[in-house]
Amino acid sequence: MSTIEPILHPVVISQVMVNFAANLGIDKETCLLGTSISEAQLHDSEALISRWQEMKLVENLILALPNESALGFKLGLQYNVSNFGVWGFALSTSKTLREGVAIALRYLPLSTAYCDMQTLDKNDYFYILFDPSSIQSRLRGFLLERDIATAINIVTELSLAGVKLSKLEFQGSPPSYAHEIEALIGVKPVYHSQHNALGVTVEEADRLLPTYDLQLMRLMGDQCRHQLERRQKTGVTGQVRQQILGSLGLVASVEEVAKALAMSPRSLRRKLESENTNYKNLLDQERQQIAQQLLLGSHMKLDELAFHLGYTDAASFSRAFRRWKGCSPGEFRNSK
Repeated sequence: MSTIEPILHPVVISQVMVNFAANLGIDKETCLLGTSISEAQLHDSEALISRWQEMKLVENLILALPNESALGFKLGLQYNVSNFGVWGFALSTSKTLREGVAIALRYLPLSTAYCDMQTLDKNDYFYILFDPSSIQSRLRGFLLERDIATAINIVTELSLAGVKLSKLEFQGSPPSYAHEIEALIGVKPVYHSQHNALGVTVEEADRLLPTYDLQLMRLMGDQCRHQLERRQKTGVTGQVRQQILGSLGLVASVEEVAKALAMSPRSLRRKLESENTNYKNLLDQERQQIAQQLLLGSHMKLDELAFHLGYTDAASFSRAFRRWKGCSPGEFRNSK
């Protein structure tokens, strides 16, 4: 099941990120730059934001804290069941950890997860697998670690700290901060594995949870279905943003985006026009915002930055940037 879907998220998920950043010395304004999340929204428990707004906040956090090791993992450990409202409550009323995970995956768009997830029973262990391949490359490692750490926290909380995590595996090579991850959770990560996964014994997965309540579980399941309907975003503008900020990237053509959304390019153009925009404007907006973030938050060379944004060379990028801001990228960087 893909987690990059047109579903609105409660702003409380972003509040956790903003609070986490504040503890590391990053102010709220830096976190919210370009997200279109207002101060009022951030403090409104009922406010909903889109995936692309949340992804911009994630990107701001990464750029603001380039030297903070295990950043995604540390952020993930800040989330708990209560942050996720009815989705978290549904998990906490489940009969077993296995059933709780099944409910979590059924209503995964109500969570903060970006990885595609599934379960696996193998050699007396119950695994939750995480596939980050649909996430844009520049955010992939961070969001994989965040999703896994969040899941670890939730698994621990559901069992009231009674379930012992047995396995933590990653497909990639060990990062320099692998020892920090081990210190944070008490399990040594294994790298170069077949899957990105966390695992517990089958016995632990099938043990009765202390907070199980059949009536509440059914009620919360109904509430999750209602929440999905309420948060469903029907406009295609948000869906296009998710595609170009997701696996397709900023190099995607309108034809590629249309194919990903299962419609013809003509239909996509018409739908965007009905929402008072077009593909070129959306692509321009995303490129402009990311360009500003990278110019201010990194030392990336202009030719590298141009390639990252989908331009063929630095000159093409510079012309576009001058059109947006009335100055060259270098002038903009040096003026701040």
